[in-house]
Amino acid sequence: MPAWLTTILLLIISNVFMTFAWYGHLKLQSAGISKSWPLFVVILVSWGVALFEYSFMVPANRIGYQENGGPYSLFQLKVIQEVITLTVFTIVTMFIFLGEKLHWNHIAAFVCLVAAVCFVFLPTDK
Repeated sequence: MPAWLTTILLLIISNVFMTFAWYGHLKLQSAGISKSWPLFVVILVSWGVALFEYSFMVPANRIGYQENGGPYSLFQLKVIQEVITLTVFTIVTMFIFLGEKLHWNHIAAFVCLVAAVCFVFLPTDK
């Protein structure tokens, strides 16, 4: 599998875990599962989920980074990761965290991030 595709797939998987690590406890709380949990327990559970995020994020960045033979600069990796984060977050929010609505300004923000990806891939003078 090409490095660019491996990087993207690992970033997607990482961001699924990240979304659940950062926001999953809110869904558990609204479902009544973790409502009585002390905050430190919620933090520990989130850290446990975040371990999987890092288990995919670190290899994605190592594989994708130019100095390791990958196709992307650090700036490109970061901007790609942000767009993937927003995409995964939007999908999870709309289909799993039911009740959240996507509005025009959210779409406009997403378009701006996609534009950022385009800008970061423009050729530069070295």
